[in-house]
Amino acid sequence: LFKTLGGIDAMPICLKTQNTEELINLISKISPILGGINLEDISAPRCFEIEKALIEKLDIPVFHDDQHGTAVVVLAGFINALKLTGKKVEEVKVAVNGAGAGATAVSKLLLNYGVKNLILCDRTGAIFDGRIEGMNPFKREMAEITNPDKEKGMLKDVIKNADFFIGLSAANVVNREMIKSMAKKAVIFALANPVPEIMPEDALEAGAFIVATGRSDYKNQVNNSLAFPGIFRGTLDVRAEKIIDEMKISAAHAIANLIEEHELNPEYIIPHALDLRVPPTVAKAVAETAIKTGMARIKI
Repeated sequence: LFKTLGGIDAMPICLKTQNTEELINLISKISPILGGINLEDISAPRCFEIEKALIEKLDIPVFHDDQHGTAVVVLAGFINALKLTGKKVEEVKVAVNGAGAGATAVSKLLLNYGVKNLILCDRTGAIFDGRIEGMNPFKREMAEITNPDKEKGMLKDVIKNADFFIGLSAANVVNREMIKSMAKKAVIFALANPVPEIMPEDALEAGAFIVATGRSDYKNQVNNSLAFPGIFRGTLDVRAEKIIDEMKISAAHAIANLIEEHELNPEYIIPHALDLRVPPTVAKAVAETAIKTGMARIKI
């Protein structure tokens, strides 16, 4: 995908360890021969520590696709869903189920985009500042910047009156009654694979306005291949040393804007995974933003 969609020579490197310090040290030692690093399949919370350490230590871009590729494509769909619903980013309520790598990155990017009321849920229920059970340093960090009203309870409680549900969790954790309890023109991103949090047909029958999944056999597939090839292409073209949130948001806008106003509808808020217009458009947007924000080491 890197080569086909981004024109980037990439090689998979598998490391036989799950130890955090070993991973940081090994990746650091091989980094001089690389132009960038795309991390894959590292679970939370280790992935946060590993990525943070590598970004601070290295002078090449480090990008954990399970986090940020997902976040960029979700944001692209979110932007277009706002257009269709006529709702304002600062007024919507967003319920996110899951507190792992993808859910955390999606939540942070949505907050940086302007969402004010976002609630993260895990197996214990809503995460809020002051919760004790089932917390870790990364969840405590999220508790400080989400759930401004300190809502408590399980997902079925916090999904009430939500405008958006974003699931990066487990199969069948949402039912029709929960969808019916949401706000009008509810938008569902049910991204658990292969079985989503709720099947699209069930969500639509319960009144959802827009449904996206991670599956290719349904409309509105959230596929990371829409993001990472173009992001890396643009980043490498200007020799940016980091991939910052402004670059990710630019990538999301580039993806979203490829769907023209007359094409945009509830079944088409995200371009198709193999839409070959996407990578060069994303690359251009990312490179321009890297230059504007001072991240670029060369200008093109």
